[in-house]
Amino acid sequence: MVSSIIQTPCILRDSASKADGNLALNLIALPATPLFGTDGIRGKVGELLVAPLALQIGFWAGVVLRTHALNPGPIILGQDSRNSSDMLAMALSAGLTAAGLEVWYLGLCPTPCVAYLTSVSDAIGGIMISASHNPPEDNGIKIFAANGAKLSQALQAEIEALLRGNASSAANISHYGRHYSRKELVQDYVVALKKPLDDTINLQGMKIVLDLAWGAAVELAPLVFRDMGAEVICLHHQPDGDRINVNCGSTHLEILQAAVKEHNADIGFAFDGDADRVLAVDNSGRQVNGDYILYLWGRSLQQRQELPDNLIVSTVMANLGFERAWKQQGGKLIRTAVGDQHVQAEMQRTGGMLGGEQSGHILCRHYGITGDGLLTALHLAALVQQMGVSLASMIDQSFQTYPQLLRNVRVEDRTKRLEWKDCQILQQAIAQAEAAMGDAGRILVRASGTEPVIRVMVEAEAAELADYWTNELVSQVQKYAGE
Repeated sequence: MVSSIIQTPCILRDSASKADGNLALNLIALPATPLFGTDGIRGKVGELLVAPLALQIGFWAGVVLRTHALNPGPIILGQDSRNSSDMLAMALSAGLTAAGLEVWYLGLCPTPCVAYLTSVSDAIGGIMISASHNPPEDNGIKIFAANGAKLSQALQAEIEALLRGNASSAANISHYGRHYSRKELVQDYVVALKKPLDDTINLQGMKIVLDLAWGAAVELAPLVFRDMGAEVICLHHQPDGDRINVNCGSTHLEILQAAVKEHNADIGFAFDGDADRVLAVDNSGRQVNGDYILYLWGRSLQQRQELPDNLIVSTVMANLGFERAWKQQGGKLIRTAVGDQHVQAEMQRTGGMLGGEQSGHILCRHYGITGDGLLTALHLAALVQQMGVSLASMIDQSFQTYPQLLRNVRVEDRTKRLEWKDCQILQQAIAQAEAAMGDAGRILVRASGTEPVIRVMVEAEAAELADYWTNELVSQVQKYAGE
């Protein structure tokens, strides 16, 4: 892998730096390709993500957040259950305190907990250590602005430029910060989750299965649903860094589907490793993805006249069946690039109150500022309870999805993943497929911002058409990857 050398600060001061307060500099190698992807910095631990880099990220993120803050304040820091999360948390905290900032450490908690607490406190930013749905050997660093939203691309670029030594900085640190354990703050997030529903509805009489993916929601999700009155059956409900997301959670629904049918449950929910997204399973064991959740929640908000312009913001992955059904309801759908930060940005631009992704990132600005799996699950369960019919019946009366195939082609070469659009053979193959399908389907090929893969998605009115062109395009991407 091509690397570039950057200059970054060291915690220890040398004799020359004592006079002016500047931190001494050491050297660390970084890949030439961008660090920030669609959801923060993510990669394999021991390769991209190592303690020295996390320390430098903490320092320069602290410098940037402090520079842009209106008033001084702490940084909220949380993590998922991965074995590497403790190491990265301590390294980040060292960097942040070296930048003169106070760190409020939450420990194990969902990503939306960090975002919420950042938004309601005096914090100038928040950081979550998680690789979301990725396997245990990966990890990531997600940074939030003071309002709890994902950090803007402009500030991400500023941090990265400083990491690479490509920008001047006023990193004159007159004092060090302190690190405090603030686990008790997580309860404020729990209260905020339940408050909108406490006075109007409870979940008594409902049997709900939760797949917690050995991850960040293992402590809170069962507590919240039981407090709301539901009978709860838990799967993969211990924090386990070796098994987080492994054949479970929102990317592997088979065990949850079987459990819902076995226990004759009303509904099942599967979270990813950091619980910022959720997929559901109806009482017949059928998967309910983000498109269906957006449609059902959107229709409820529409009926209550709480959905401005009847607008839902989704991504290029949203199924055509969902889009056409929503338009038949008098609704409007805007598509963005994949990634909840793009959905969030478009919602802010348009004033939209509901948006999300097919994968289960759902944002409802009536109740939260970022994608929140626990919040979404609670409101979907409440909607089923209010309607007085099964989730399966609600799905049957909504829409039929078009056959949609998604295949991932592993491409280890990071440069190739970023430059795949320059391959003429690939572009010609995509153009040929699009011309052949016409209005009967659509194609999306993109490099993942969170995993070392190129994703090929083909959607068509006929399953045979989707299958044929998926295989054709996957073959071309595999040839490109092997060049």
